[in-house]
Amino acid sequence: MSTAPLDTPFAALHRRPGEPLLLPNAWDHASAAVLAEQGFAAIGTTSLGVAAAAGLPDGAAATRDETLRLARRLGRSGRYLLSVDVENGFSDDPSEVAALAAELAEYGVAGINLEDGRPDGTLTPATVHTAKIAAIKAAAPALFVNARTDTHWLALPDPAEETGRRLAAYEQAGADGLFVPGLTDPAAVARIRGTVTAPLNILYSPTGPSLAELGELGVARVSLGSLLYRTALAAAVSTALAVRDGAPAAADPAGTPGYAAVQALYADGR
Repeated sequence: MSTAPLDTPFAALHRRPGEPLLLPNAWDHASAAVLAEQGFAAIGTTSLGVAAAAGLPDGAAATRDETLRLARRLGRSGRYLLSVDVENGFSDDPSEVAALAAELAEYGVAGINLEDGRPDGTLTPATVHTAKIAAIKAAAPALFVNARTDTHWLALPDPAEETGRRLAAYEQAGADGLFVPGLTDPAAVARIRGTVTAPLNILYSPTGPSLAELGELGVARVSLGSLLYRTALAAAVSTALAVRDGAPAAADPAGTPGYAAVQALYADGR
């Protein structure tokens, strides 16, 4: 079902040679709003952040309602383009996944991230994942489908062949983008980039290539995944510990928004 490249504002952000789309991932309205204030034209959601904030496990199809609720809140903001992490679509029934995608499109969502990893550490059969992709594109043609394979994320002994096979199948099924989290070796990134036509998405790693280096390798999109959420948790804990232990701490650390600034994120509908 391979088709012409999707012609939408969100898709266009993936077609800037040498200038990959940096997609920060939010977990609620406030985190999305402050990122938008910094000029990010597109923002994703992090399934881990959404799940953890609700006290639920990530990747276990437990956060469908939370994901839809957040997408409904963020999708119509008008201040940024929104991509929603839907785990594996919360179902292995292509028709159910397509219905979810159509609902998200109605909320103004520009794209989704659809993964083939399973909670037990295995991969969804490629035929099932391709059926989901095809069903989504039939139900919501303008929705950017970023098809994720967890071949590297799950640390398969020799993921190269399986990665290539899955990416080719997902692209043929109609995926608009291809996502390989856990891939950090520059040579491997370049090799995969040379085998696909659709934009390649890589998960940023503090120990991997920089944004500029990934752009030079032909990567079209760099996602931050759960990094911002986990960093926020670390900042909260370190601040609490500093106060508890009497460590020097400014009353209002530089860059920390005040009460009124945070309240304004909701008061004016941003």
